[in-house]
Amino acid sequence: MIGEKWVSLIIGALENKTLRFGELKRVCEGISQKMLTQTLRKLERNGLLTRTLYADKLPVKVDYRLTHLGESILPIVQAAKVWAEEHLHQIEKNQVLYDKRNQ
Repeated sequence: MIGEKWVSLIIGALENKTLRFGELKRVCEGISQKMLTQTLRKLERNGLLTRTLYADKLPVKVDYRLTHLGESILPIVQAAKVWAEEHLHQIEKNQVLYDKRNQ
């Protein structure tokens, strides 16, 4: 699940904070509303985040926060991010070389 496109970004966005749906959508630039909803439900189902509904508020307010289990995966997400940032230029160079060879 952690390898899915939006999961790591959502987990990283929720580090040490609670966010609403709209805030998560802004952080995950390019994600559709449907994909964000599906991913949040999957993370909730697996126990990585909690969804708190405040039905007494108008409009209805929903908050998302990592659980202890979700927080325990943060070091892995952070390590993957650091690796990607450190190797991005080499990966881009490799892509260019590959594309030139395979034209």
